Amino acid sequence: MSLIFHYFTIMKNIGLFVFFITLISCSSEASKSLFNGKDLQGWHIDVPEMDSIPDARNPFIVRDGMLVSLGTPQGHIITDKVYQDFRLEVEYRFAGEPGNCGVLVFASTPRSLYKMFPKSIEVQMMHQNAGDFWCIVEDITVDNMTERRGPKSEWGIVEGKKRRIINLTDDSEKPLGEWNSMHIECLKNQVKVWVNGILVNHGYNATADKGQIALQAEGSEVEFRKIVLTPILELTE
Repeated sequence: MSLIFHYFTIMKNIGLFVFFITLISCSSEASKSLFNGKDLQGWHIDVPEMDSIPDARNPFIVRDGMLVSLGTPQGHIITDKVYQDFRLEVEYRFAGEPGNCGVLVFASTPRSLYKMFPKSIEVQMMHQNAGDFWCIVEDITVDNMTERRGPKSEWGIVEGKKRRIINLTDDSEKPLGEWNSMHIECLKNQVKVWVNGILVNHGYNATADKGQIALQAEGSEVEFRKIVLTPILELTE
């Protein structure tokens, strides 16, 4: 009897040990920074101008522990890995003159639009337009679609079509020079976006549900001090 009790005690302790090891492992893997603060490991550059101009500069650099998009020449920095069902937390600011930039989710085929943009859904960071969706050879649906995208006959996902879906709010961004936070949640075929804690967009029925993540060089210098990804099972209400 004592041997049986001893056996079950051992098995119980082993079970608890495995449980705690699993718990520690899951918590350590729950959130991860996609940028290590030192170099661009885990990313690759796609800048068309760099194909034909040998001395063209790389518009993506590391400076003072931040990932910096210099704005020109235009192009993208893209994760090597594909992601699905996640929350992406980005902290950014325009380093000088305000302008354009964006975070691309569900990114796949490179240079699918204007021989520049990868197939994706763009979450706009353009000054005073943060949170707009731009459809880049992928599509997504929102409420009040006609009001926010224009006449249905003009919608589309390629050159010359209405690809912009205006966000829900105004004045969600901080004053120039201050840090903005953008949270993007992607679950199945939904994309939900907050800027500085304010819900600015919610799309569903996207034509993709996974892909790479990309940041843009699109004319203005932008500093990124946080790019953190967390797997999720449900969207934040």
